[in-house]
Amino acid sequence: MRNILIVGATSAIAQATARQFAERGNKLMLCGRNENRLNALADDLRSRGAAQVETFIMDACDFDQHQLLLQTTLTQLGKLDTLLLAHGTLSDQSVCEHDIHTLRSELDTNAISMLSLLTLCADHFEQQASGTLVTISSVAGDRGRQSNYVYGAAKAAVSTFMAGLRNRLAGKGVQVLTIKPGFIDTPMTAEFKKGPLWSTPEKAARGIINAIDKGKDVAYLPGFWALIMLIIRLIPEPIFKRLSL
Repeated sequence: MRNILIVGATSAIAQATARQFAERGNKLMLCGRNENRLNALADDLRSRGAAQVETFIMDACDFDQHQLLLQTTLTQLGKLDTLLLAHGTLSDQSVCEHDIHTLRSELDTNAISMLSLLTLCADHFEQQASGTLVTISSVAGDRGRQSNYVYGAAKAAVSTFMAGLRNRLAGKGVQVLTIKPGFIDTPMTAEFKKGPLWSTPEKAARGIINAIDKGKDVAYLPGFWALIMLIIRLIPEPIFKRLSL
């Protein structure tokens, strides 16, 4: 049985993953901003078999609350061995290009808040010589594109930070897993035209659970995105900068 903290618990991928965690009889601490949605999710997870479900109301960018979140999780669950960071926003690229305040807010939400929480939990897991750190990053972080380079830059920061943690914690009994979803049909992407490359939160959740079970370091979801992004990374810069991506 795992004792799991999920930040951004009401996001579509997090909810789908939490349901699968609950069906395995795990203990869960759900963290998010909306109390009503958190409570509804908690009730659903209890009915699915979760051994225990608690909630913590917090905006991920309220950095002063991060330590309290960790301490409350430890107190209420008795132990913490798995962290899933699933919060974030899809940045409005056009606004961020001209508004430094919006740019900073997006970086705080999609990167800095994650790095803060990872730092706290990495220290905790290192001391207990066990644990699993999981972040939902994105394929957008693999190479900057004009259509979403602010969001991509945030995700690149998260992925690089995770790679460093993986190096630091190798041999310490701590799994450091970076999840890189491609196109997922969620409320955040509701306005996008869907196509054959799109997947669902439920499939992403199965991929996350599978990656944890197998002790993976990085997981592209669906898996074909690993090949797509390899090709994109290999495009020479003189050619790439002329593309409208």
